[in-house]
Amino acid sequence: MTDLLNHYARKILTSRVYDVAVETPLHGARQLSERLGNQVLLKREDLQPVFSFKIRGAYNKLAQLSPEELARGVVTASAGNHAQGLALAAKTLGVEATIVMPKTTPEIKVEGVRSRGGKVLLHGDSFPEALAYSLKLVEEMGFVYIHPYDDPDTIAGQGTVAMEILRQ
Repeated sequence: MTDLLNHYARKILTSRVYDVAVETPLHGARQLSERLGNQVLLKREDLQPVFSFKIRGAYNKLAQLSPEELARGVVTASAGNHAQGLALAAKTLGVEATIVMPKTTPEIKVEGVRSRGGKVLLHGDSFPEALAYSLKLVEEMGFVYIHPYDDPDTIAGQGTVAMEILRQ
């Protein structure tokens, strides 16, 4: 367990998220702090370029890919913040990004991806259907799949939030 923690700590400390993400401030939540009788601080990840911490993991994962992998393009399934984060990360690095979203995805999320340079494919009525289609595209088109949370490089990028909190 200690080896795994050390591994992730090293990955977090060497993450390249600050090529695109910003270090967000901690703000005191006065009323909540008073109500709970404790100091409550909120990490303002809504100040990121995509209004979410998800840009950190998406960008860090892309930054770890080889030039050959980047040239193949990337794909993911997401109906929300990971989709927008990956679209912006890919645009920043000049990589083609295809985002498979369920047909039920709110238009504001679809437009958020498109406005950040992602190619949107609406498929299925649920996330599992969109996921299955995105994995089919990996096999058919050779794209690299970028997982929204279950990938060591994605986890390390998102873990930079914790390191900032510790520093702050």
